Amino acid sequence: MRVWELYNYWIFILLMMIGFYTIIAKPNLVKKVIGLSLFQTAIFMFFISLGKVEDGTVPVAVSFATAYSNPLPHALILTAIVVSVSTLAVALAIIVNIKDAYGTIEEEEIHKAQED
Repeated sequence: MRVWELYNYWIFILLMMIGFYTIIAKPNLVKKVIGLSLFQTAIFMFFISLGKVEDGTVPVAVSFATAYSNPLPHALILTAIVVSVSTLAVALAIIVNIKDAYGTIEEEEIHKAQED
């Protein structure tokens, strides 16, 4: 198996590392939430990739099928996407409240305001 045949895993790793870097390195809270969303999307792609079986068919009782693709990861990811969107909405609502309370969404300035 060649390295370029696994391009979906490379995309997953790239998205995951971009999201992880954004969460750690950026002081802006909105950018951190966007990084978290990228990280979650990478995880979703990974699980969906695991559900695909080479030469697999849909899991329906047919006489000629020898391998079936697993539908469970797809169903679980649908639920995870709903949770992800809800979490994103709550995080943005909290950021709006932080902006109202402190006048900024920069992490360092919020820490300075809390010390004063």
